Amino acid sequence: MTTSLDTAALLAASALSADAIDAAAERISGVVAPTPLQYCERLSAATGAEVYLKREDLTAVRSYKLRGAFNLIAQLGTNERDAGVVTASAGNHAQGVALACRTMGIRGRIYVPTNTPKQKRDRIRAHGGDQVELIMTGTTFDAAADAARHDVGVTGATMVPPFDDPRTIVGQGTVAAEILDQLPSAPDAVVVPVGGGGCIAGIATYLDAHSPETAIVGIEPSGAASMTAALVAGGPVTLGDVDPFVDGAAVRRAGELPYAVLSELGVDVASREYARPGPSEIRVEPRTRVMTQADEGAVCTAMLDLYQNEGIIAEPAAALSVAALSGLALRPGSTVVCLVSGGNNDVSRYGEVVERSLVHLGLKHYFLVDFPQEPGALRRFLDEVLGPDDDITLFEYVKRNNRETGAALVGIELGDASGLAALLERMERSPMQVERLEPGSPAYRYLT
Repeated sequence: MTTSLDTAALLAASALSADAIDAAAERISGVVAPTPLQYCERLSAATGAEVYLKREDLTAVRSYKLRGAFNLIAQLGTNERDAGVVTASAGNHAQGVALACRTMGIRGRIYVPTNTPKQKRDRIRAHGGDQVELIMTGTTFDAAADAARHDVGVTGATMVPPFDDPRTIVGQGTVAAEILDQLPSAPDAVVVPVGGGGCIAGIATYLDAHSPETAIVGIEPSGAASMTAALVAGGPVTLGDVDPFVDGAAVRRAGELPYAVLSELGVDVASREYARPGPSEIRVEPRTRVMTQADEGAVCTAMLDLYQNEGIIAEPAAALSVAALSGLALRPGSTVVCLVSGGNNDVSRYGEVVERSLVHLGLKHYFLVDFPQEPGALRRFLDEVLGPDDDITLFEYVKRNNRETGAALVGIELGDASGLAALLERMERSPMQVERLEPGSPAYRYLT
């Protein structure tokens, strides 16, 4: 655990400042073009605020990670460059490192989890070319990071951390410098996805120096809330289990330096002080500094909404900031910037994205139905139980010999979420035995 004295010492030694971020912006300007700040009419109408999307999905590597990777590697000395670089990443930071290696002619080895989407792996190879070797190991970022540290210990190569290094953090902080340049006045709030914490640490550092009234909201996936855990515990802790779905933010342990930055700035967690006016809303006022979480299903809904309405292909971590809006009490007319952090999403994942979204919206439900083994049983279920706008999306049934009944797994998509109560009532009146599989239960997790 990091004590307050450790935090102060860490910050004092980090060379992390708004001036360093301005220098980084100059350093990376030849490779990283400013990304658009796009006004979103739909989200503005829904929230009553003026919502802008910072389109980091439009960088050369489709995420903000190029900023930190290039800023760090560009500062390496001759001996460090000759020794090559090593990094671990869930995918996006790896692409930034790969492009930097190819641009500067530096050899690199990149460790990624085995569950990194194929789209990201292919892009790493494309950006790195012959300069980069891609190595897949473990099922989490942390396992890949362990392998990368071992490599550095054996070979003497230079580690390029994705978030826990001041050079990486100040590179990510250039996002904030661009936001202030692109708006006629400082935003009232900036909403930032959080994994290891490097991006929000850089953004918070810059805003605290140049726009201290701007509220800063960090948003983590509920299945991997490592920065929230660090703020509650008083220092980074290692989570036992994480949901890997939001792969760009599924980090078991927040970075020491990002934690130190947020702790020093007085960032709180939503579950304690900021849950007003309602338990699910955070009142966003000037100087608010808060971490909150979004359910993975809400992230999927935000992804689909961005695609269907704005034509933005956001990866799960990138949709966190938009998913957070439903839990924020924003001042009418205030200017809010949501960081769309990346667009490296594998299209093969969209089946799971749609499924998680439907469950989150209360439209998709699963049941075990004990059908009588007699003709017409399914027809009676359709006529007597299913509503006129409901649809069976899954039906798995195996007929058993010498049994009067047989269980079937039935997935039902409702026409409207409000129809669940009536559906359950009709099931209760039916002579068939029906068991609902509750989200979060062991049986449900096995199913999905």
